Parts: sequence; structure tokens; C-alpha cells
Amino acid sequence: MEEIRVLVVDDHSLFRQGVIQTLRQEPDMTVVGEAGSAAAAGDKARDVLADVVLLDLKLPDGSGLTVAREL
Repeated sequence: MEEIRVLVVDDHSLFRQGVIQTLRQEPDMTVVGEAGSAAAAGDKARDVLADVVLLDLKLPDGSGLTVAREL
């Protein structure tokens, strides 16, 4: 089975780390990056080329929906 590359975006660091730890337990998933803001999400997404972006809809510097459209 092919590996699924995941980018985790959430402004709450503790939540983000919990999600990352949970995803790391899955043998077919690899967390390739994380971000805590809309601006960082766009930059990181271009760098890591994730298959899936787990994206918070309410970020301190913008809407997750806007980030999703941009990606």
C-alpha cells in the first residue's frame, strides 16, 4: 500500500501534536509537516506536497476555507 502524506494545520499546538502522534501510529500515513496559521499552511503545503491536509477552519490569520481554496 502506498504511503499517505499528511499536513496538519491547527493553531492550537497541543491539539496539533495530539493529532500528529495519533497519525504516526498508522503504518500507511506519514506526517510531512505542520502549521499553526493560514500563512504558514500555504507556505508549508507548497514545500511538502501532501496528499491530505487536515485543516482547522478557524485560524488566527484567516479562514481555513480560504486556505483550502488556495491549495
